[in-house]
Amino acid sequence: MRKFSKSMTFFNKKSETFLYEYLNNTSPTGFEWEGQKIWLRYLKPYIDEWHLDNYGTAYAVINPGKKYKVVIEGHADEISWFVNYVSDKGFISVIRNGGSDHLIAPSMRVTIHTDKGPVKGVFGWPAIHTRNGKEADITPNMDNIFIDVGAADKKEVEAMGIHPGCVITFDDGLTMINNTYYTGRALDNRMGGFCIAEVARLLKENKKKLPYTLYIVNSVQEEIGLRGAEMIANTIQPDVAIVTDVCHDTNTPLVTTRKEGDLACGKGPVLTFAPAVHNKLLRQVREVADAKKIPVQLSASSRSTGTDTDAFAYTGGGIPSVLISLPLRYMHTTVEMAHKEDITNVIKLIYESLLSIKAGQSFKYFDKI
Repeated sequence: MRKFSKSMTFFNKKSETFLYEYLNNTSPTGFEWEGQKIWLRYLKPYIDEWHLDNYGTAYAVINPGKKYKVVIEGHADEISWFVNYVSDKGFISVIRNGGSDHLIAPSMRVTIHTDKGPVKGVFGWPAIHTRNGKEADITPNMDNIFIDVGAADKKEVEAMGIHPGCVITFDDGLTMINNTYYTGRALDNRMGGFCIAEVARLLKENKKKLPYTLYIVNSVQEEIGLRGAEMIANTIQPDVAIVTDVCHDTNTPLVTTRKEGDLACGKGPVLTFAPAVHNKLLRQVREVADAKKIPVQLSASSRSTGTDTDAFAYTGGGIPSVLISLPLRYMHTTVEMAHKEDITNVIKLIYESLLSIKAGQSFKYFDKI
């Protein structure tokens, strides 16, 4: 248990129990509602009200009814697969639901989610002994990966309730490595959902009275184009948005820092310069980090950030938005890794940044010439 001050305690028993329950749940893109229930149940003691939009984005409200509105946001969905075709012999071909990586699929255990309940299966792969000649160097691709559910034929697969459109998730749970890194699937970006939930908890426990209405937003369908954020930004129409997502740790093997930037787990949250990121808001967050001695790293995105920041920034007449990212190793695998100190510092930076925002604060670059 680490304390930044007498009143700010991170990773207490209750919050860590929530983290494991939330991360171990499956919330594939378009099917996020079970995870949203877990998230809202944890938040309920710390908020004034909660809501759900038509496509499943959940949002909690603190200090409702104020004219000035601030959002903190993460996304709830994880990458997955869809059943696309079942062969006569009962083997299942798939298509992506989000940016799922075909290269890591073989030998992975999966769950196929059906109306009759979950069905266990595996991504099969021919044994090394049988891959000879031209097939010796065969690599996984979208045309040759397949799922085996132990069925004798197509009829047996269908009897299990499996049909095209059933969503498929990898089976892998959250664990801790070296008492330093959380590792598992879907840290992108349910770890962000955890961080903003912890911010709400700290505001409540520290009895902070905000001069504006705060919306804690867990958006759906980020992995297929920021869709949930687009919808909820139009619904709330906030004055300011602080978005949290993950970015790449570029200091692991086979990643080029000259191309991807020099970012590493354990060195603090990443603040991004990009057209969608509002420079005045970013400067304010950097000043907060400096004043509160929160380590940060800097990165740049040439066009879009590829995160929900873009959706908020370009909604309506434009919403001043900033991106606070958690460095992550091995994104879109089942062994994503995030440093515990970075998670703590993301929480603290969002929390302190909220306290620095004034009701009615303008982020226009100038007001006279």
